[in-house]
Amino acid sequence: MRGFVLAAALALPLTAAPVMAQNAPQPPKPAAPQPPKPAAPQPAPAPAPPQPPAPFPQGAKLGIVNLQFIASTTIDGKAAQGKVQALAQKKQKDAEGKAKALQANQQRLQASGNVMSESARAQLEKEIERQQVEAQRFEQDAQQELNELQQQLQQEFQKRLLPILTQLAKEKGLHALFSAADAGLIWVEPGIDLTPEAVKRMDAAASAKP
Repeated sequence: MRGFVLAAALALPLTAAPVMAQNAPQPPKPAAPQPPKPAAPQPAPAPAPPQPPAPFPQGAKLGIVNLQFIASTTIDGKAAQGKVQALAQKKQKDAEGKAKALQANQQRLQASGNVMSESARAQLEKEIERQQVEAQRFEQDAQQELNELQQQLQQEFQKRLLPILTQLAKEKGLHALFSAADAGLIWVEPGIDLTPEAVKRMDAAASAKP
């Protein structure tokens, strides 16, 4: 079975380079026209009840599973997503703090650089350069840390999922079990989709853990 990527995988841009705000005076804005009154809200239609999974065809020797759906809906998959998101949010917060400190020094140099002594100005410019290099390295290290965590969680997830899929395939007497996203499917009998059963079994295994 080919490897798959967790649905929670984040490519978080941790850009720490600030943008200097322009303080140019803004022309007065013309009075905005009054919007028409909105119509009374209509009641939302009742959601359709979930359809039960199609029965597995008698004698079928092939099956498919949606690995992305399993990763995004199971207890273990959601827990992995939460870990990735928590780390991403922490790195983003740290990056914003570094960007704020860098921006403060840039504004200080812009506002007071002309009245500083030569040595003070050179020291501030050196500090700004150090902060810029540090911010770039932090961004690279943070992205690498996120990638490593994603790979680790993916491997752990697959270790728990593959035995369940193997057991499920053997119980159904299948000759092969395919990943729906990788098999190039055009049409299949709905009953050979074992994704709901795999989700159910994986959540049962996760709930049984101490």
